[in-house]
Amino acid sequence: MYLAELSIKGFRKLNNIHLKFRPGLNVVVGPNNVGKTAIVDALRALLSTTDDGAIRLDEYDLAIDVKGIKASSIMFTYIFRGLSEKEEADFLIALKPEPNESGETGRYEAHFSVRYSVSPFGGRLRPKRWCGEHEENAINSDMLEELRAIYLPPLRDPASGLKPNRASQLARLIDRLADEDAKKDLVNTLKVFEDDLAKKAPVSKAQEAVVSQHEEMLGPVLKQALKVGLTPPDFQRIAARLSLAIENLDVEQNGLGYNNLIYMAVVLSELSLNPDAAYKALIVEEPEAHLHPQLQAVLLQYLESKEIADKGEKAVQVFVTSHSPNFASIAHIDTICCVHQGVEGTNAFSPREIKFEKAKKEKLQRYLDVTRAELFFARRIIFVEGVAELFIVAALAEKQGINLKKHSVSILSTEGLNFDCFLPLFGKNSLNVRVALLTDADPPKNSYPELKTPLELSATANSLKKQESEFVRPFFAQKTLEYDLALQAENQVSMLTALEDLHPGIGKTLRNKVNETDVADKPKVLFNGLFAREEGTNIKKGAYAQALVQVISSKEVTFLSPPYIQEVFAFITKE
Repeated sequence: MYLAELSIKGFRKLNNIHLKFRPGLNVVVGPNNVGKTAIVDALRALLSTTDDGAIRLDEYDLAIDVKGIKASSIMFTYIFRGLSEKEEADFLIALKPEPNESGETGRYEAHFSVRYSVSPFGGRLRPKRWCGEHEENAINSDMLEELRAIYLPPLRDPASGLKPNRASQLARLIDRLADEDAKKDLVNTLKVFEDDLAKKAPVSKAQEAVVSQHEEMLGPVLKQALKVGLTPPDFQRIAARLSLAIENLDVEQNGLGYNNLIYMAVVLSELSLNPDAAYKALIVEEPEAHLHPQLQAVLLQYLESKEIADKGEKAVQVFVTSHSPNFASIAHIDTICCVHQGVEGTNAFSPREIKFEKAKKEKLQRYLDVTRAELFFARRIIFVEGVAELFIVAALAEKQGINLKKHSVSILSTEGLNFDCFLPLFGKNSLNVRVALLTDADPPKNSYPELKTPLELSATANSLKKQESEFVRPFFAQKTLEYDLALQAENQVSMLTALEDLHPGIGKTLRNKVNETDVADKPKVLFNGLFAREEGTNIKKGAYAQALVQVISSKEVTFLSPPYIQEVFAFITKE
């Protein structure tokens, strides 16, 4: 069985949010202060029932809506699916029919609810847990024992969880792996070793000295029985004394990042080998903490593997929260659940729910590198075709005194006309994020429009125009970005200077040619001299963009943005 859906109402920043999960790994991504920890605490409200895992809520945890009205209670609702016949029997009073697409029923799902209400005396909120249709169906202790979860907080100290003590995860794992015969055998082995150890001179002499001084101090009546040795011959005490050595070093001497990985391995081993619980989960906040990118990828691959149980283990559902674009980029897109600030509050959205056109989701997965994974965290996005446009647009914004970062704007390159695989992520029922598509009208090759000429859109550009929505808006250059820059007479000298810095000979020749050209034809001559193959220059757009940005960044240089770029900035920075 697995947790398929979680609804949260009236809790902190989450007035009303509905999340859908999958078996195995679930990566909840989102920017800071969007409510990821609140989602973790909502999971813990049902799944963590031990003293160190239970959550306590008070009136400060009640959500306040946009009208300033505070919620009267907090409500969590959980739906589990994929139950076996035995699990259906164990959770009988929690069952409801599981509807399928045709409306027919055949399987059952388990429903659980937790409500935190205000106490008449104030202070902490009072929790009430029930299951199924009616509040009278209280969740009993046997059911809670079947719902096992371990929570790893963001500022965790894995070394303390691995050090010898009765509550350590290592002691729990050893206990889980030992039957009664194995426990007796371990105790007997230690007894034999202890008897032999006691006969060794250093130990026996120490025993004699301590006992003698102790008896002399307290006398024969008050003295206690003392014995120098390793540990009393009891299995629980033996397990509590065992420690983990890492390359002949104590746990405290090992790096924090590796200790986190080791601790997770021990926890997952104990969870998956637990034969008693019907449902098992691992909840981890910020698993990327203290790990460099390669180790993040290794960890993610390992967590994904827990979806398929083997070696006698049971599957564990894993929930991780992250605000790392690196972690989001290496996660499979089907595992991601994006939490973001929408137009009506915090929303949750899973890309796997989108009906992509054929091969578009696979294409998106390939293009989601660390930089493009920013789209899961940005509040506003400018999509451009390539790295040349990315450099130039950023420089133009800075030239106009527009701080895109402070407006939470990310400029992302789609490496060509690959907008089609990104656009399905944005909309009313997905990411409520303002998106500007900056692209070219791409009129016929021999067309050289002026600044105010009506746009002549190519078929590709026209199809993008049709995808405009309340969240997504395309903006088109008259021809291309570089041509539109050249349409501004004030920019032409700077564009030639950048070319001369890159290719002095070609730049000088083109400058002379532009100077000899009529004013109306200068943009055409300059553009063709830069990029037309028939001119034989073969200038690389990326290299030229970097040279141009260097010129634009000079305070002494006047450089104007084309009108459509100014429209982009106005749209994307609008409050």
